[in-house]
This record gives sequence, structure tokens and C-alpha cells, in this order.
Amino acid sequence: MNKAEIITFMQKNHSDFIALIASLDENDFCKQVADKWTPAQQAKHIYKSVHPVNLALSLPLFVPALLFGKANRSSKTYQALVEKYHAKLATGYKAGKAFTPKEVLFDEQKEIAKQLQQLIDALCKKINRLSEEELDQYILPHPLLGKLTYREMLYFIAYHVQHHQFNVEKILSS
Repeated sequence: MNKAEIITFMQKNHSDFIALIASLDENDFCKQVADKWTPAQQAKHIYKSVHPVNLALSLPLFVPALLFGKANRSSKTYQALVEKYHAKLATGYKAGKAFTPKEVLFDEQKEIAKQLQQLIDALCKKINRLSEEELDQYILPHPLLGKLTYREMLYFIAYHVQHHQFNVEKILSS
């Protein structure tokens, strides 16, 4: 995917997720099934996972280059990145403490939806300032997937929200 396609895909996936989260009544928003996160916690997790990438893309490019180096390989395709993510999840990986949401109350529903939309809008503006080459040249660390190019990280963000929307839909149907 090129930059414009990534932005469109990311915006659509997050808009769909935000609309779902915003439509839930209190029982569904806070519904607990087994040891899974509630839909509220799923939404907070998405925010917590996108926020550091948004911050990283706010930095001048020399900063991530100094901190993390530059890519020494081509970016994976979207499908290859999704497959790698699923393979890692199959090992039993659980989100680290920084990305694990605490209890989220129904009173926070509108604010979480608003903040997530603002975060995605800000991220998309930052993506627009990058060239196609820069998306493949600069890297960021991912706690599960290791070093990802900016393009791969954006693929992850676009897919990750779909993964959690699927989780929310499973919770709601149980």
C-alpha cells in the first residue's frame, strides 16, 4: 500500500471501531467475558498502542534514526506483517503493562472515542508529511514484532484495530 492507501485504510478501520464503541450501552461497553478485556478496555488499549507511534512521528527524523537505526531491509507487505503478528500471538503473548488498560468506566466512553479519533487524525497528518521512501527507511521498535519500518508500523496500527474490533464483536455475541 502506498501512503494514501494506508491513511484511508487506517481511518476507515478506526472509524468503524470508534462507531462500534460509541454505540454500546453501559452493559455492553463494560461486558466482561472470562478473562478477556471488556470492550471499554479494548478501546483504551487501542489508544495506548497508537499514542507512542504518534509521538514518535512528531520527532525530527534524525531522532529515531539515532535511537533505533535505519532499515536494512525492505518493508514487509501488509499481509506478511499480519501473518507475523498472528504467529507471535499464537505463542501466547500478552500485552505488556504499558499497553494493558485498567478498568474503564462507562462515563469515559465518549471521551475515549473522541480522543482516539483525534489521535488518528493527528497521526494521519504526520504520515502525510513523510515521503514513501521515509516510510521504508525509518524504524520503530514494537514490543512483540521487533523493529518495524514506519510503513510496517502503520500496517500494524491499521490491522490491530480490526483485530480488537473482532474481539469486541465476539464478546458482544457471547
